[in-house]
Amino acid sequence: MSEDFLKNPLSLFDIKGKSAIVAGASGAFGALAAKTLAGAGANVVLAASNAEALKKIAAESEKLGGGKTEVVALRPSSEENCDKIVKAAVDKFGGVDILVVASGINKVSKIADQKLDDYLDVMDANVTQSWLMARAAGRQMLRQGRGGKVILTSSARGLLGHPAGYTAYCASKSAIDGITKALGCEWGETGITVNAIGPTVFRSPLTAWMYEDTERAQTVRKGFLARVPKGRLGEPEDLAGPLLFLASKASDFYTGHVLYADGGYTAG
Repeated sequence: MSEDFLKNPLSLFDIKGKSAIVAGASGAFGALAAKTLAGAGANVVLAASNAEALKKIAAESEKLGGGKTEVVALRPSSEENCDKIVKAAVDKFGGVDILVVASGINKVSKIADQKLDDYLDVMDANVTQSWLMARAAGRQMLRQGRGGKVILTSSARGLLGHPAGYTAYCASKSAIDGITKALGCEWGETGITVNAIGPTVFRSPLTAWMYEDTERAQTVRKGFLARVPKGRLGEPEDLAGPLLFLASKASDFYTGHVLYADGGYTAG
């Protein structure tokens, strides 16, 4: 086995010139993923339904001085849409090397009160769309024959329950964990790795209130941090590092894993 990489260990994380897709790029994690990959030199297709939000994120990504971007105003909500997203990456950047599926929703409700349509919406957005996008990108990766990186979005809630009405969300993230493991096995010998990132609370527009000094935020934060060994909430850079690892050669021997970015929350 060659140890040439030891002359420049950071080369293991080099993704310059790679072609990436970020589905759900208008959300907090999706936008971070797009900027992280572009900043590291990858060319990125940004996909989501909000065209204006995508254009803004694309411009911010390209200003980082790395890769180029392409905007596709489609959600991975159908076979046709997923095929179009993949085609955009092939036509613009010559193929697909990296897929990040960051799209998803949550509809919080105790099960006795939750509508079936709300449960199905969560499962569709979090599970079916991830499955469809992984299949479309995976087909292209298999045709290319050069391997690839598939990164799905799990959660600490795929492993742990929650008393506030998370039966739909927890079930959906447990399903993502299952898809990750099954595809890791299925594609193991093809050079395609399949892993998931499982965040807990990290700073975003939706969670910004938890970082404030209001009485409500302090009370909620104190209760939550009592179970977080690191003693703080997550920041964007806490997700960027694991993402770059899973998108690069550094993780070639890692597949079927859920990497929890949670400050030790799921360890306790």
